[in-house]
Formats: sequence, C-alpha cells, structure tokens
Amino acid sequence: MTQETIDLFDGTTGGSGGDELTLAHYAERAYLEYALSVVKGRALPDVTDGQKPVQRRILYSMARMGLAFTGAAGAKPVKSARVVGDVLGRFHPHGDQAAYDALVRMAQGFSQRYPLIDGQGNFGSRDGDGAAAMRYTEARLAPISRLLLDEIDAGTVDFMPNYDGSTEEPRQLPARLPFVLLNGASGIAVGLATEIPSHNLREVAAAAVALIKNDKLSDDELLALIPGPDFPGGGQIISSAADIRDAYASGRGSLKVRARWKIEDLARGQWQLVVTELPPGTSSQKVLEEIEELTNPKVKAGKKALTAEQQQLKATMLGLLDLARDESSKDAPVRLVFEPKTSRIGQQELVRALLAHTSLESSAPINMTMVGGDGRPTQKSLRQVLSEWIAFRLATVQRRTRYRLDKVLERIHVLEGRQLVLLNIDKVIRIIRNADEPKQALMAEFKLSDRQAEDILEIRLRQLARLEAIKIEQELKELRTEQAKLEDILNSPASLRRTVVKEIEADAKQFGDERRTLIQEDKRAVAEVRVSDEPITVVVSQKGWVRSRQGHGHDAASFAFKTGDGLYGTFECRTVDTLLVFGSNGRVYTVPVASLPGARGDGQPVTTMIELEAGSHPAHYYAGPPDTVLLLASTAGYGLMAKMGDMMSRQKGGKSFLTLEEDGKLLPPSPVGAASKVACLSMLGRLLVFALDELKLQPNGGRGLTLMEVDEKDPLVSVAAFGVALRVLGTGRGGKARDEQVKGAALTPYVGKRARKGKAADLGMKPQRVLAGDS
Repeated sequence: MTQETIDLFDGTTGGSGGDELTLAHYAERAYLEYALSVVKGRALPDVTDGQKPVQRRILYSMARMGLAFTGAAGAKPVKSARVVGDVLGRFHPHGDQAAYDALVRMAQGFSQRYPLIDGQGNFGSRDGDGAAAMRYTEARLAPISRLLLDEIDAGTVDFMPNYDGSTEEPRQLPARLPFVLLNGASGIAVGLATEIPSHNLREVAAAAVALIKNDKLSDDELLALIPGPDFPGGGQIISSAADIRDAYASGRGSLKVRARWKIEDLARGQWQLVVTELPPGTSSQKVLEEIEELTNPKVKAGKKALTAEQQQLKATMLGLLDLARDESSKDAPVRLVFEPKTSRIGQQELVRALLAHTSLESSAPINMTMVGGDGRPTQKSLRQVLSEWIAFRLATVQRRTRYRLDKVLERIHVLEGRQLVLLNIDKVIRIIRNADEPKQALMAEFKLSDRQAEDILEIRLRQLARLEAIKIEQELKELRTEQAKLEDILNSPASLRRTVVKEIEADAKQFGDERRTLIQEDKRAVAEVRVSDEPITVVVSQKGWVRSRQGHGHDAASFAFKTGDGLYGTFECRTVDTLLVFGSNGRVYTVPVASLPGARGDGQPVTTMIELEAGSHPAHYYAGPPDTVLLLASTAGYGLMAKMGDMMSRQKGGKSFLTLEEDGKLLPPSPVGAASKVACLSMLGRLLVFALDELKLQPNGGRGLTLMEVDEKDPLVSVAAFGVALRVLGTGRGGKARDEQVKGAALTPYVGKRARKGKAADLGMKPQRVLAGDS
C-alpha cells in the first residue's frame, strides 16, 4: 500500500498542514464505516422490534399517513408508490425498488408468518412470480402492526433526526411482542449473515411470559413452550429434539424439513400423491423443474453423454412416476399432484424417491445474528433473544407509564386550579375585570401556578356552570385512581412484570393462531437403488482407470491397459460393495461398485466419479463390504484401524479421514480379516512385528498411533496385518525378485512392542514389501 496522504477536506494528496491520513488508514476507516452501515443500517434486524431499518421506516411512514387498520373496515389503502415516495423523501434516501421490495415482502403471507402490511393487488407468489409495479398495487397496515406502532407517541422510544434533519424517526418501534422471532429475518451483511426462522405467536408469548415469571427457567422447559420454528407454508420438521435444542442453544444450526402430503384414492384402485404443504424456500415450480431434470436430463458441461448416475435416476423416476402437475389455486395455495406409473407401485416407494431427489425434503438454516440491545451485532441463543426483548419491553412499559403519569399529574394540577376558581368565581371575575395583569393577580391571590393561571384565563364561560364542577370532581377521582396504579407500576418491579404479562397474554389471545408446521422426528429419505448381489471383480490400473468384470477367479495377466499403464490391483467382492479411493491429502472417496463401467475397453478414470481437492490425486484403492476392517498407515510411522463403513460418504467430495504429517505419504491399505499380528517394514530393511490388539478401531479417523519408530532417512514403506505367516517381497542377488513366507521361529527375532525400531531383516534379500501370507 502506498504511503500517499489524502487531505480529508479537499481530497488532494501530498499537501502540508491540515489533517492528513495515510491512504491505507483512510481506506481502512472508510471500509469499516461502510461495513457498520450495512450491518446496522441495512441487513440485520434489531432484537427489540425485529425490524430492519427500511422495514421500520415503512411502518412508521404508513402510520403517519393514517394507514393504520382502525375501526371495523380499517383505513382505505393507498397506492404503494405513494408509500414508497413518502418513505424515500422523509426517511430512506435509497433506491425506490429496494424500498418497494421490502414493502412487498412484508405483505406476502408465504414469506412472513404474520404479515405486517395488508396488500391489495398482485404481490407475487411463492413460485417466484414478482409483484406488480408499485403504481398498480395498494397497501395499508395490517391489524397486527398495531403491536409495533400503538405506543409510538407515548414516550416509549427514542427518536433521532432523519437523513437531512428535517424531521425525526424512531430508533426502534415499541414492540409488544418479540417480532424478531415471530416473522424471522434473512439478510447478508459485510462478514455477517442472518437466517432467523419464524415462530408461532402463542408459543413465543407463552415462553416470554414464563421467562418473565421465572428467569431461571430451564432450557428443557423453554423448549417445551417453543418446540421449534413455525414456517408460513407449514411443512414438517423431521430433525430430532436434540438437534433443535443444539441449534437454539448456540443460535446456529440446520433443521431437516420436508413437505406434507396425502394419498387420494381414485376409481378402479388407482391413487395419486398430493403435496399440500412445502418446506421453506421451496416452490411448486422448483419441484416440477427438478422432476423434469430427472426424467429428461441434459448432458453435463464437458461430457459427451449422460453419466451412469443420470441414466440410473432417469430409469428409476420413469419407472415410478407417470405424471406430475401443479393444481395450485386460490382455494389451495399448494396442490402438487403426482400420478404413479401403475397402482401396483408402493406408495412409500414413490414418496421416498420424490423426497430423496427433489426439494420436497431439504434443510432450513438457523443463524440468529441480530443487532442486540447494546447496539452490537451478535449471534444469540433463543434464551438470549427472549431475555433481551423482555428487558426492552419492561423498560418500554416503564417509560410509557412515566410518560402517562406526567400527563395525569399535569391534568390533576390543572383541574385542582379549576376547582379553586369555581369555589371563588365572583372574586376571580372581579380580579380579571379590574387587574392590569390578571394572571399575576390570580397567582398572588389564590397561590396558583403559572400553568393553572393560564388555564383559568383561557376557560370558557360555559365551563363555569354548576354541572362542570361535578364533572371536574368525577374526573379528578378517576385520575387519582389512575395515578395510584401508575405509581404502583413504577415503584414495584412485581407490579411492572404483572402488567407486561397481562398485556402479552391479551395480545396472544387476540392475534394468536394454531401452529402450521408439524414437528415429528423422522429419518431423511434415502433413495434405494436396487442392485442384484452378484460376485464381481474390480480392476484398478496404476493411473486410476477402473472397471469391473463379472465373477471371481480371473487371471490378472489377461487384463489389457493403455500404453504406459499397468495393473494396480484387483479386488474380488460383490456388486453391493463399495470401492474406496484414498486421496493423497487424507480424504477418502466412495464409489459404489455397481456404478463402475464393464470390462469392455479400458474402463473409466476414477477422477470422473469423484471430486478431488485441488492439488491432490488418488493414492490407493480398496473394494469390499462396509464391515471390512482396514489397517491404514503413513510413511511417517503412524497408523490406525477402521471399518470401511466409517470412511464412506455420500458426497462426491469425499470425507476427511486421515491426518497426514507434512512429509508423510499414505501406504497401501491392508485388510485385517482374522489377523492377529502387524508387520512394519522400513525403507532400510528394518522389520517389526507386534500384536494386533495393541491397536484399536478409530471410527473417526485421525493421525493414529505410532506403529514403528522411523525417521526421514528411513521411513515406513509397508505394513501388513497377518495371521500365521508373513509374506515378504524383495530382490535378491542380481536384482532377482524374491517372494518368501516367514512364520514360526523365523518371526521371533522381529517380534516386539508397537512403536519400537524393530530389527534389520536377515532373509537373504532386500525386503521391499510385506503382505499377509498363506495361513
């Protein structure tokens, strides 16, 4: 970064005198200010009222325009363009489309659990259709918005100047319920993002009341009141209670969600599957597009033909599904109909296939990042969100009460002055008629305050009637009763809490509704690929080309390879087994044996079936059933045992399993089987044999234990798990290949404990590899 300086006043560089700043520091400060502006002024909701600044300004502006839903019919809606214009002109000097998009979202029942705006006209659909232009649509505030706006003029919140200082806007809205949980939020800021799901109003209100009454409420009791999110479109949450608990405890997680459906019986034994509720973020159009891609797939970029996986999925779906159509309407917001190929197809089989291959089952992220009560953007747990909102609500009601008490005391003060006047009306009239300064004279004669004297001078003659004295006495009695209640709330924390609880319960009774989203734990749908269980031989070349041949007992010499390539190994297994590809970076990739190409030709590169990390390459291979135990080791002398099933992954990107030292390389895996010993061979010919029970299964992988003491000059080159005999491969005199079986007393000199150096092998040859021998 250059060290030029920029004058903060005129932007010129260099210069002498004045406030100067290096370009690096100026850029840092400018970016920080921009980041804070995006985080707090645009992207994240506030824990107090649950609104982002643009949403808060829209609601406040509409309230000032008289668009509140009051009375039986409510306010008459106005053009959305008029609302947007007022918001931009007074409070939000940004793009009109951004403001209109925010208004539209607040009116969409499929986007917000409790829409704050009542929209008239086309406000879009959950299929991705956009809203009509703002000149066509109309809007007014929904009834529930009064929970945010009713107390705005009761001294409850602070106001700040708008962008040009011509008027004021509220810093927060006096929310009577925690809207940050009711409607949730979604946004991306600089270095931060938020994804807060919506919740049921009755459940949130009940939890808030319980926390107010007992701030030591346990997490289990809190989750019993709020068992999980309640999405606008319904659906089903299939995550376990433990997963939901963890997500709420940390403020971050992911829940598994799926659609809800029913089976409709038709004539002559026919039936159809009808989806009536979709998970969040999924639309009918999206599901139909996914079905089209499955049944009529496109050739992927860089490929000449459909992959085996695409062809298999196509055959599976066409064998199950005959027709898919969208029958959604005004009466049925979601109605997706799926007709099976024949009525003999199992209902659960079709459901499982649709859930596994489409967005009918997906994940809903939870990231409860928001601007806290202290003004800092933070990721909060469910308890923290409720606790901070409760603190805000208690402070709001306290401010409202103090504001109202001041008004009541002022009114009492005025009425007491009027009472005094009515008792001495003739004298008051005489003073007013004769005095040069009647206000001062009244104050001196009756010991009135300036405010009381001013009120008496402004009083109308009709208010001097006898009946008026009775009204004043009655009003004073009511005001003094109210004064006592208000002072009780201010002076008693218990009374304050009771007031807040009573208001929350009343609002919940008025605006609460039934839960839409079913919470019922279930396993994720996995598509079953029917594969016949037959013997098969997997052939892998040194350059990573793979193929399969039916049956066992093939002669390895009969396999042909491309020029410059050769045999890595053959694995006799079953078609239901798995080929593991061990990457040079310690990741393990999974390829079903049934998906391998046949023996015609040279096969297919394994790199087309997996997604390797940049800079890595396939190092070794092994095919077999999931319960096969493998001994894995690196040249650094570390190793572990694990089942193949522990290393498998459904992701093409594989699974991070082995931790390799910086200079360590993975050695060929060795099947354990019925072995009882482990043999380790170093590059300089040291051999160590120890009992297999010195190792243990490590299902989560890692670096493993030290198998043999080695160094950079003499690394580990081969390991083998064996039973009775050890097979040693190497070269003898003249470079002639040797293959020896070592067992019994011949193994005794090399037997020791794990992590020892071993002993130089005296076998009449230079050993290069160890394998399990014949038992």
